Amino acid sequence: MIIKSAELETVCGITSTFPENPYPEFAFAGKSNVGKSSLINGLMNRKSLARTSAQPGKTQTVNFYKINGQLYLVDLPGYGYARAAVEVKEKWGKMIERYLKNSKMLKAVFLLVDIRHEPSQNDRTMFDWVIYNGFRPVVIATKLDKINRSQVQKHVKMIRTGLEMEKEDILIPFSSQTKQGREEIWQLMESMADF
Repeated sequence: MIIKSAELETVCGITSTFPENPYPEFAFAGKSNVGKSSLINGLMNRKSLARTSAQPGKTQTVNFYKINGQLYLVDLPGYGYARAAVEVKEKWGKMIERYLKNSKMLKAVFLLVDIRHEPSQNDRTMFDWVIYNGFRPVVIATKLDKINRSQVQKHVKMIRTGLEMEKEDILIPFSSQTKQGREEIWQLMESMADF
């Protein structure tokens, strides 16, 4: 995918009405510090359109990025952010659920997990929850550059086992440093978008 234009078009808070977009949407979910903003920036070939932060829990809204005037990358609030109050987390959860249930153009949910670690309880809950909402999550194993190449298969297996993924479920290792995995993610989105 050659990125000709990328813009943050809509930001939705807890009480916002989600836009009824005419183009395919691809949602990205993951723990607060898993590298979601870095992945989205990497996909868009932008340095800082999605705000990255050393302080987790920055994304507290649902952000719609319009790409080439033909599809949307949708950044969902990070989960598992310890400092957020319980009632705030519940509202984020309801907001994400409302989006997953009501978007008519949502084609896939990408779930980001850190390739270095076994999936956490939060990761497993989110994986099951996305399935419960009618989607098979595409798992993106981030921070690929932080492990040795010889370790990759072992860690991929650990994540597949930890999430109890089916054989046909897709897992893509990704590095925001080297952009490994970027083309694979775009090819998948393009095939789902039916351009």
